Amino acid sequence: MSFPKLPDSWKNELAEEFNKPYFKELQDFVAQERKSKTIYPPSEEVFSAFELTPFEQVNVLILGQDPYHGDNQAHGLCFSVKPGIKTPPSLVNIYKELKDDIGFDIPNHGYLVPWAKQGILMINAVLTVEAHTANSHKNKGWETFTDAVISKVNQKQEPVIFVLWGGYAKKKLKLIDTNRHTVIQSAHPSPLSARNGFFGSKPFSQINSALRQAGKPEINYHLSANN
Repeated sequence: MSFPKLPDSWKNELAEEFNKPYFKELQDFVAQERKSKTIYPPSEEVFSAFELTPFEQVNVLILGQDPYHGDNQAHGLCFSVKPGIKTPPSLVNIYKELKDDIGFDIPNHGYLVPWAKQGILMINAVLTVEAHTANSHKNKGWETFTDAVISKVNQKQEPVIFVLWGGYAKKKLKLIDTNRHTVIQSAHPSPLSARNGFFGSKPFSQINSALRQAGKPEINYHLSANN
């Protein structure tokens, strides 16, 4: 597991974490798993979210739980899939809510890199997974690492918007100073729970409203058909 393309700002913020024993053990575990199994995302894409959204550019943090475990889906951004891969059900529901919330032309793909480039850090709590085996890398150390990431973002001086969808993400509320930052919470966009409070929650207009109040550029959610 390598992170050579990590922006300097993230290297500086996370240097201490990278040197801790648990992270070395985590690296060894993932490397060992890759020797005999298919692990997603590919090693060069595990830290894509950090490469696309340097620390100083993080204005929004969206937290997922586990990478997609289907063939060639995961590429290091929560909820996003590579071009040419069918849009997964949770993202289909995200697109539906976007359309209802702010008006949105639903694209023919699920590639969300343009959002990451606008300052949305899109991370899962666990950054790797064995193919076709959900939660297979749970409790191996990734949660400790991503909790540290959330805590680092929480320490930013300027306000950040934390988007917590579903019960798992909401548990991270304890890491966030809600007096300084905006937290947007609802049910998860999964087909199992979207009708229990995700649909109609209007998270995307809320994000842009909070960005506007903070004097920051709003997110252009439009995704061209050719991404």
